[in-house]
Amino acid sequence: MSFWPGDNFVGSGIQLQTYRVATENESIKSRYSVYSTRFSCSQGHMAAAFKNSDHRSRLRRSHRSKSTDHSVPVISGNKTSERMGQTSEDFFEVQILSQNQNWGDNTTAVTGNSSVHSISMENLYKLGGDSDERWIFKCQMWIGSFVAIILSIFAFISPLIMVVLPKLDVLEWKVQKCGPECDGLLISFAFKLLILLCGTWAVFFRHPKATMPRIFIFRALVLVLLVVITFSYWLFYSVRIVEKLKNEQVSYQSIVLFALSLVDALLFIHYLAVILIEIRHLQPLYFVKVIRSPDGESHCYNMGQLSIQRAAVWVLEKYYQDFSPYNPYLDTLPKKSHKRNSSIKFSTVNGVTKSVQSPTLPSDHGRRRDTSHNERFYEECEYERRVKKRKARLITAAEEAFRHIKRLHEESGPAIPMDSTEAAKAIFPSMARALQKYLRITRQQPHHSIQAILENLALCLSYDLSPRTFLEKYITVSPVLQNDKEHTSMQKWALVCDTLLSRAVEPGCIFILRQNDVSVLVIVHQLPHFSITEEIIDSKTNKFALRLNSETSV
Repeated sequence: MSFWPGDNFVGSGIQLQTYRVATENESIKSRYSVYSTRFSCSQGHMAAAFKNSDHRSRLRRSHRSKSTDHSVPVISGNKTSERMGQTSEDFFEVQILSQNQNWGDNTTAVTGNSSVHSISMENLYKLGGDSDERWIFKCQMWIGSFVAIILSIFAFISPLIMVVLPKLDVLEWKVQKCGPECDGLLISFAFKLLILLCGTWAVFFRHPKATMPRIFIFRALVLVLLVVITFSYWLFYSVRIVEKLKNEQVSYQSIVLFALSLVDALLFIHYLAVILIEIRHLQPLYFVKVIRSPDGESHCYNMGQLSIQRAAVWVLEKYYQDFSPYNPYLDTLPKKSHKRNSSIKFSTVNGVTKSVQSPTLPSDHGRRRDTSHNERFYEECEYERRVKKRKARLITAAEEAFRHIKRLHEESGPAIPMDSTEAAKAIFPSMARALQKYLRITRQQPHHSIQAILENLALCLSYDLSPRTFLEKYITVSPVLQNDKEHTSMQKWALVCDTLLSRAVEPGCIFILRQNDVSVLVIVHQLPHFSITEEIIDSKTNKFALRLNSETSV
């Protein structure tokens, strides 16, 4: 079974071997199958592929002629093992029933490279290629957050420094002692700082979810306001308090009140930041239509007031949540050759052959043009029929394979214990052919490797999940993050717009997001104003009359 487009990779696959196990207490001879997956990868020309397919078909015919019994009994026996001492809930018993297909020459595991010594560009990038670009990207991603963290820490510790400085014996400032009222102010001061710290951590302490090309205006505005307020308080603290402390005694309560007012100002700045950055865009104002090219899949959303670059980030979040993965192999459906009747007739008159074109039939080019939509219609219908047929076979094969597995403690007789991985490898051949055909016709071979399928199967067996749960990953392709190849730490998109990206979106705004061959078109429309009027039903006019007719049943 090949999980690669083109089927140019041929391997040895899963082989079925029969052994005899002799038990000491019982004279029962049972055969059990040991499925071993040998991974190989070979790439050749089309001629070699056809030769291998012919060779496999001859081997299959000879095997069918020689073998008469395909049944494989239960894996059982009294053979003791060290693994019998483990928990019985982690082991399974596998029972493989009759199989009408030979898996020895149909199953192949494929790697990304044709040689074990080769290396892909992705691995080169991970090993250190383009390290300068990665450092530049990391700097761009963290520079805004780093500046915000530095300014926030400086503003947070400023009130603490203002309160602690007069108490230091090194400065020898003249400060009056603190009374009970001052102690209450200090308690309020401490709790307000704690609330400010928790609120900042809960709302703003997070990993940056996007690196935008332009500055975030609202965050820059909040940071500028934070710097202005902190600098103003330090300026007044140095002029009004520090100068007086050097010459005369100053009440410590006034210093605490001054620092407490700075904490209040910081709390109001935090409140303003939450409104501008987190709450302002929640109210829907625009209707956004998102269309993906080239397959034309589209979705519609309601969006609030955002800048163009933040709207692009918001659209990408919805894209990875709602859109199905783009599969370029689905653009070309399997074509079937149609026999066309020639419109040219040959006739023999007096030994001379003449060609005459029928005047009632159109030319071959015109007929193809007229029937092209019919051909596309029948091809799509045939493709949908084949997909449904392969899906039904896959579901049936998976359900039959899951019936052959059960927990070890549920088996009364002797059995060989197996963990979830070994059980998955044992029952996988009974559904591998149906799964391979379904993935081939739905063009999902590059998205799923044999190792990933076995891991998913072992996971479902470990938690006693149903066969439909195992097949959900292959039958339901959406959303985009369902594809394992999309699970990367960074997705790079290009934003194209004829307006400054830091400006707010407006009705009629259009921008495009591009990534390789995929383009996402975003069109912004204004939500209409809803005018709702009240209408009262008059009880006098809300009466009914029954019309009787001889032809009616009433």
